[in-house]
Amino acid sequence: MNLYKSDKFRFIAGLVFIIIIYSCYYIFFENEYFNIVPKIVVPLFRFTTTIAVYFIGTFHLGKLKDRWMSSLWHIVHISGLCIITSLGLFSWFIFPIPLNLKEFALTIQEILISPVLYVAMGLLNKSLKKVSVY
Repeated sequence: MNLYKSDKFRFIAGLVFIIIIYSCYYIFFENEYFNIVPKIVVPLFRFTTTIAVYFIGTFHLGKLKDRWMSSLWHIVHISGLCIITSLGLFSWFIFPIPLNLKEFALTIQEILISPVLYVAMGLLNKSLKKVSVY
């Protein structure tokens, strides 16, 4: 059974899901009421959001004809998640990390959940598929 009729529709569906998660993250999580949430829940929710975007991208890019998009998605997300996880575990168990490292981890997390990475991969794929007429 073919769930999607084309790769284009599959790609757009993945983009819509990532935009919904990204929007909900900033509407419901990153606001002034965020200070009420216990400190232990904050990194767990950020990590869960990043994992959700990773799985959506894996599902929607993994079935496309172009396998390199899926491989690139895995490399970027797994390396980013390793950096974030190692900094988070160091901060929890050994010593609190400085503010600049914390902002670096938040920047990496922002890149991983942002739909910009997904769109950039789609644009790169589209530009590489064009046949040069020489």
